[in-house]
Amino acid sequence: MDQSIVALLAAGMLVAAFLYASVGHGGASAYIAALAIAGVAPAEMRPIALQLNVLVSVIATVKFTGPGISAGASFWPFAVTSIPAAYLAAPSRCRAPPIKYLSDWCCYTLRGSSGGARGIGDEIRPTRDVPLALAMAIGAGLGVLSGLTGVGGGIFLSPVLLLLGWAGTKQTSAVAAPFILVNSLAALAAGFVKNPALPPDYAWLLMAAVVAGGWAGAEYGSRRFSNPIIRRALALVLAIAGGKMVLV
Repeated sequence: MDQSIVALLAAGMLVAAFLYASVGHGGASAYIAALAIAGVAPAEMRPIALQLNVLVSVIATVKFTGPGISAGASFWPFAVTSIPAAYLAAPSRCRAPPIKYLSDWCCYTLRGSSGGARGIGDEIRPTRDVPLALAMAIGAGLGVLSGLTGVGGGIFLSPVLLLLGWAGTKQTSAVAAPFILVNSLAALAAGFVKNPALPPDYAWLLMAAVVAGGWAGAEYGSRRFSNPIIRRALALVLAIAGGKMVLV
């Protein structure tokens, strides 16, 4: 790939990683859009985006774990079913008619983005316990969507947690980050089983860029941004993800 294109990709992904990591997300939807615009083939694009996703979500997981912020019991009910679902539904393992799930994703994330920016006071509403059976069922569905679309699933989970009152703003980020991490690893494993390959040379610069952007974004999101700012950033992230599915 031409070095000027790689440099532009790295710069754009640094900014994307900052934005996504500030809300506990990995940024795969933005990386896929950028790589698609750059003309990268889908077979090469998806593993690169997932690898970048893993790096940023590791940072976000660490940053959003601290005093007053914890994924707690909200993470495992979703993850225990999403991990196998993401593995089985990964594009390298399973094919599904794309039109319906892409259109549903666009509608869902765009609706979530409008709700994510609204709040009364510091939080949208008081939080309540997550129903175990329902969380496991939702986790399985989100895992399928994650595997099919090549992202970690945080853009699906965060609106659910916030709009149903299952987590506060920063706790949502604390749950989303490890959820994205485990689903991305599951999808990567599915792809590696079928086609083991090292990342292309240009991917290493992209990795360095998202690590820098992700560290800064997660630092600001977890320690400096207020809850209303994080919800507005989440609204922007969800709108970008929905727009990506429409345009790319």
